[in-house]
Amino acid sequence: MLRKFFNKARKVAQDDQGITAVEYAVLGALVAVGLVAAVPSLLAAFTAAFARIASAISGTP
Repeated sequence: MLRKFFNKARKVAQDDQGITAVEYAVLGALVAVGLVAAVPSLLAAFTAAFARIASAISGTP
């Protein structure tokens, strides 16, 4: 089964035709999943950074 996957992947990599709409959809879905996974941790980091900035400006520890 793994051999079939690698053979198919090799054929796709060697294909010199343009990207189809299905491939764009798959790529878009992967980007969306990555963004959904990254947003919570980025939000927490930004919140902490702005809290440190606000406390530095106001002079509170």
